[in-house]
Amino acid sequence: MIQRLPLAGAAGLLAVLLSGCAVGPEYQRPAVEIPAAFKEARLSTDETLQWKKAQPADSLARGRWWAVFQDPMLDSLEDQAMRANQDLKAAAARVEQARALKKTARSGLYPELTAGTGPTRQRTSDASPAGGATATLWRAQTGISYEADLFGRVASHLDAASADAERARALYQSVMLALQADVAQAYFTLRQLDAEAMLYRDTVSLRRMSLNLLETRFQIGDIDELDVARARAELAAARSQALDIARQRAVAEHGLALLLGRAPSDFALPVQALHTISIDIPAGLPSSLLERRPDIAAAERAVAAANARIGAAKAAFFPQLALTGTFGFESSDLSDLVHWSSRSFILGPLAGTMLSLPLFDGGRRQSRMDQAQARYDEDVALYRQSVLNAFREVEDGLSTLRLLGEQTNVQDTAVASATRAAELSKTQYDAGSISYLEVIDADREVLRHRHTAVQLNGLRAHAAVRLIRAIGGGWDLS
Repeated sequence: MIQRLPLAGAAGLLAVLLSGCAVGPEYQRPAVEIPAAFKEARLSTDETLQWKKAQPADSLARGRWWAVFQDPMLDSLEDQAMRANQDLKAAAARVEQARALKKTARSGLYPELTAGTGPTRQRTSDASPAGGATATLWRAQTGISYEADLFGRVASHLDAASADAERARALYQSVMLALQADVAQAYFTLRQLDAEAMLYRDTVSLRRMSLNLLETRFQIGDIDELDVARARAELAAARSQALDIARQRAVAEHGLALLLGRAPSDFALPVQALHTISIDIPAGLPSSLLERRPDIAAAERAVAAANARIGAAKAAFFPQLALTGTFGFESSDLSDLVHWSSRSFILGPLAGTMLSLPLFDGGRRQSRMDQAQARYDEDVALYRQSVLNAFREVEDGLSTLRLLGEQTNVQDTAVASATRAAELSKTQYDAGSISYLEVIDADREVLRHRHTAVQLNGLRAHAAVRLIRAIGGGWDLS
């Protein structure tokens, strides 16, 4: 025992002297060129529209951003999705997996203890001093093994696992934000289809009344059959379009049920027309998307993990120090196993060496180093691309909302004008100055413009949701 202690002391001293000599590169967030202002801000005539520079804060709570639409039904659907959506549950499970892997990596910082007992049957060589004796030896031992993290290999793996866990959490937030946006989009699609269905239902009713009137006039010989045939064709066309809207609504309702984690047969959404959507984005907020977007946070954490793995790959070029030892009892007689005189210990490896230095491996370590560096370069490029894509999505959302707002105002004028023209054409037809074909054309124009107005309102709702998602989910940072 006394002869072994200097070896253990020397190994411990070596571990202390070399510990903390990490060889991995120090992580720095990749630089990204961020524009001073959005294009829409520069185009705006509002002098108060000033954008603030982003300060990463992806951990901020997104809150119930959909409440800005002031729709209780949407609020209820979002709550259902948060509770029951299976994709969100799968993302939560991936977070737990990443956390477990982090714990596994952290365990490398501590020694491993084992305990065991049992007999061994052995026979010595005939040429040995014991002369080929056979004996049974009982052992009860506790073992310890520990790899001193001389050059930060274990710490680098832990850093990578920690970054992976944070990335998994950010991806969970990204899945949740996407789910919330998908529910809102599906809901507004249904409401838009409800509005279109009501429009065609009213159209069918009016055309049926018109057909009845024309049939009466035909029977008394006031008009010929051509006007009646045209009226019947228009009524059938309106019915066909109404059925197509019903088909689209059924499919959309099934898709919303899936987002809520429910079977389509168990879900039905009451009919309700889409109300006018008008969302004003507060000045100064859109440029803060880098503070909010979880997909950007996930991409940045992937870069941090790749950087840590470069350190782990680099540490493989340096020596490894493995400290092992066992302490316990051994005896040829089971009854004497736990006596103090039967104690035994070993410090140092049973086979091999305590300190090992790799000399030649055919380029394996270098290839792993090259792979880690290439993975880092890839993740940096993906991170920068995600930032650029985020700015593009915000620009798209801002310009889309602005132009749709202007288009809606113009379309309202078109609806009013087409309605007035239809009223005048009916008056002229009753007076006998125009044919019924011109009345049908005027009615078609009213239907077309009203249908376009409904679709524009739906587009504005979808664009508002996309913009809120693009800035990371809402703008209440209080």
